[in-house]
Amino acid sequence: MAYPTVSAPYGFKPINRLDGMPYAGATRQIKIASGYDTNIFYGDLVSVVTSGTAEKFAGTTTGSPVGVFVGCSYTNPTTKQKQFAQYWPADTVASDAVAYVVDDPNAVFQVAVTDNASAMSNAARAAIGANMSIIQGAGNTDTGNSGVSVLAGSEDTTNTLPIRVIDVVEETATGADEFVELVVKINLHQYNQATGV
Repeated sequence: MAYPTVSAPYGFKPINRLDGMPYAGATRQIKIASGYDTNIFYGDLVSVVTSGTAEKFAGTTTGSPVGVFVGCSYTNPTTKQKQFAQYWPADTVASDAVAYVVDDPNAVFQVAVTDNASAMSNAARAAIGANMSIIQGAGNTDTGNSGVSVLAGSEDTTNTLPIRVIDVVEETATGADEFVELVVKINLHQYNQATGV
């Protein structure tokens, strides 16, 4: 069976832990402030802010995310029913809103490599071990999926870059495809920083 075609960035997809243990679906519930004014999509990086709530990580070349958003729940202000959603709609007023976040500092994710125009591009195996920056692409409100990716050509030793490359998805590393997918971890995880929020 052929490897599936990836036609657009999809954010960060949890696959396992750095120690090789499988990802068992563990998440932490982190409150979202009622009326928070930014969409958060499935696969977006998030941070905990001074209010103790989760917000979309806005950084590209620096910063410390706490994990990856994989859905949320809140009481729908119109229907008054509890709703479980793929993404957080900006400006939703709900005092019980929580984000489900993969916040394990040793979690490993799969992510697409794109250029500045968000077109898929190839990356070299030499990227393994390097740090990379992020492209904050637009998410999709129909599917709820993220548009975030890592930036092709941003591989560097710079210790402030937010993403560390662990491996290449072998099926995409041949150079024959339009895209490459990498296996990565959060380089500067918020839980591992000596300075708090």
